[in-house]
Amino acid sequence: MTNQHYGQFCGLARAAEIVGQRWTLLILRDLSVGPRRYSDLVTGLPGIPTNTLASRLKDLEEEGLITRAAPPAGERTVVYELTPRGAELGPALDALSRWGAGGMRTPREGEIVTTSSIVAALRVAAGDGVVPEDWDTTYAVHVGEVDVQLRMSGGVITVSASPAENPDLTIIAGPQIRDLLAGELDPQTAVETGAVQIEGDPALFDRFAATLRVPYSPHVPAPAEV
Repeated sequence: MTNQHYGQFCGLARAAEIVGQRWTLLILRDLSVGPRRYSDLVTGLPGIPTNTLASRLKDLEEEGLITRAAPPAGERTVVYELTPRGAELGPALDALSRWGAGGMRTPREGEIVTTSSIVAALRVAAGDGVVPEDWDTTYAVHVGEVDVQLRMSGGVITVSASPAENPDLTIIAGPQIRDLLAGELDPQTAVETGAVQIEGDPALFDRFAATLRVPYSPHVPAPAEV
């Protein structure tokens, strides 16, 4: 594990020692979406040095947050997945994602979206995931080159990294989807300005926006020095 110790018998200090290293939170985010092969993690975390990924995975295994699982039928490569202790970090990851998104507007140069980042963002927006029992709607959500699905069915919301088949509504968006989820961009304006394109019943888009709205706290810049 990391040599960075804080010298305090404190839960927060211990947590920071385990998950505070660069890339660790994003590895945990990707594994929270589902089991991943090593190659999947490399692809989903562009820019991570392979030696760093190997080291972080080793550390997380030693801490009991992730484990290696047998590969799916027909495959030879093992997959990494969260242990129950690792899965306990889910609410903390979602809370950090929500907090971080509150200060975001447009992507900085070189920033991209990934499948796991969009799934995580929609999962945060879904909150407790409770919807009326009689809703049965599948959304295909395209953000850049990422294609995921969101279902409102059986009283719950689920988000999946797999593309939707025969969706009831297709949503094609760019970074402005953040403003839609924050309630800073209403559905009608989003469509009229071209920030979002939809294929299907506009009423389902209204439902999507209203159900997944996350009231981010406003980001207040520090006062200028005088």
